[in-house]
Amino acid sequence: MRVLYFAWVRERIGSAEEEVDPPPEVDTIAALISWLAVRSAGHAAALADCDRLRAARDEEFVPLQTAIAGAREIAIFPPVTGG
Repeated sequence: MRVLYFAWVRERIGSAEEEVDPPPEVDTIAALISWLAVRSAGHAAALADCDRLRAARDEEFVPLQTAIAGAREIAIFPPVTGG
């Protein structure tokens, strides 16, 4: 699956996207974030606080407890403010 990163999440990780193949026990977006957080120091810095993150599954905004089974793309980003 493809994971996309936006704004300061992308900056801290140092990449806009990556292809991942999480193990079967990684079954929600929250679990995916925890699994990704140990990939590098940048991932750890960007993904340390789930309360500061939002997600989309296949271009649809979803809660972090959403299942990832069958997803082609997960986007992770900070909360968006309008203006």
